Amino acid sequence: MHGEQHYLVGLDLSGRRVVVVGGGTVAQRRLPRLVAAGARVEVIAPQVTAAVQAMAEAGELVWHARAYTDGDLADAWYALACTADPAVNAAVAAEAERARVFCVRADAGQDGSAVTPAVGEHDGLLVGVLAGGRPRRSAAVRDSLLDALREARVTDREPEPETTTGALPGVALVGGGPGDPELITVRGRRLLARADVVVVDRLAPHQLLDELPPQVLVVDAAKIPYGRAASQDAINSAMIEHARAGRFVVRLKGGDPFVFGRGFEELLACAEAGVPVTVVPGVTSAFSVPALAGVPVTHRGVAHEVVVVSGHVAPDDERSLVDWPALARLRGTLVLLMAVERIAVFAQVLLDHGRQPDTPVVVVQEGSTRSQRVVRSSLDRVAEDVAAHQIRPPAIIVIGPVAGLLRETTD
Repeated sequence: MHGEQHYLVGLDLSGRRVVVVGGGTVAQRRLPRLVAAGARVEVIAPQVTAAVQAMAEAGELVWHARAYTDGDLADAWYALACTADPAVNAAVAAEAERARVFCVRADAGQDGSAVTPAVGEHDGLLVGVLAGGRPRRSAAVRDSLLDALREARVTDREPEPETTTGALPGVALVGGGPGDPELITVRGRRLLARADVVVVDRLAPHQLLDELPPQVLVVDAAKIPYGRAASQDAINSAMIEHARAGRFVVRLKGGDPFVFGRGFEELLACAEAGVPVTVVPGVTSAFSVPALAGVPVTHRGVAHEVVVVSGHVAPDDERSLVDWPALARLRGTLVLLMAVERIAVFAQVLLDHGRQPDTPVVVVQEGSTRSQRVVRSSLDRVAEDVAAHQIRPPAIIVIGPVAGLLRETTD
């Protein structure tokens, strides 16, 4: 660094030639951000990693499959020397100095004319940190700052104007994931931190509510399975009323809003009322909860299909839209949601139409939380085992060969 502090600046590399000498793991880490910045990236290296080759094949960059030679930086705006050979890196840096091209030396940052900061993104912000050649320190500061931004411990908002246009802040339908508060998406957590009103389901991660400022209004829209439920019309009305009053409303739901979460009904209601809606997908419990219990819903050579089924009505109910005989003929995975109360009839209809009695079944209650319980069974015994273990909602039921894989590996 020649004893002086670096000057931190943002480069507009869009459409400009950037040369990366070397195609190993160091170059692989640097390339995606250069490509995302719109640079015309050229990689010069006899060999490259599979990921770099894939980027070249996709047309994201140009790969010259040869060694570096003097003159390769002609017409370049920026260069990175990323080879494993210090002599080659030194030659690249020397040419860059002669050509007045800023150059990063990955192996010896102090010998280049530029250094790469620890970089991260948050909601349109690009955060870069330099620590005078101490990359671990700069990375730690970057991570801490990004965490603070995502959790709203550091503000990233522009000052509010003295007058407003009167536009509706609107509603965000946010999927909270399967229950563990750390499994909400980054965007979902960021919008939650900005909420004036939060309309929350019973299955949403309630621990997140403890992080809200005291002035945030929390509306409990608890819909307890098979018990008293808030009317969907009342939920829609509450969201619309608060949004029309100029408040930003987050509708915090468990799992994903559009996977048996009635999220699209809420979107349609808001749209009809002229309230803008943002949809933030969530990690659905249908796939994440089995994974946390050691059950992959698909596996090579075992299951090539997975079907997610709502169990809120019985097979013989006139409201049912499920072709249970067809499901019984499938060889893959069935994931049943909201099926604890009727598991006996679901298991029986599958048996009646061809599923084998010894088909493995895994039941996961309150997946991803500290109260998670896992019961392993088979199709002919699952109803009995659910009753014996006093399984209660919310629970995910996985039926198919994948449910027996973990047991096979541990036997």
